[in-house]
Amino acid sequence: MTERGLEQKVYVNFYACRDCSVRDKCTKSLKEPRKMRRWVHEHEIDAMQQRLDDNPEISVVRRQTVEHPLGTIKMWMGTTHFLMKRRKNVSIEMNLHVLAYNLKRMMTIMGTAGLMEAIRQ
Repeated sequence: MTERGLEQKVYVNFYACRDCSVRDKCTKSLKEPRKMRRWVHEHEIDAMQQRLDDNPEISVVRRQTVEHPLGTIKMWMGTTHFLMKRRKNVSIEMNLHVLAYNLKRMMTIMGTAGLMEAIRQ
């Protein structure tokens, strides 16, 4: 089953619904149990959440490594929003900003001549 472009798996548990104490609040059907929908890759999100719960300092490291480049790119863009509209165009605009950021970082690290030599190879 597909819902909003995401492949869903439908779960039904007849026995759990039959004996549930809040069944009358959950479903109006007398015969049909409640059908639960879950994204087929939801287990990956659950595993990631479990890793974050087990090791909360991961988010601190992520903030230090990811937020800085994004903050720099946002600063370059100014306080304006994206110039383009629609997802495809905004994606292209963001890709150009990231490319410019990466090129500027590489020029800082390797120097312009070093970067040109690395590109030629």
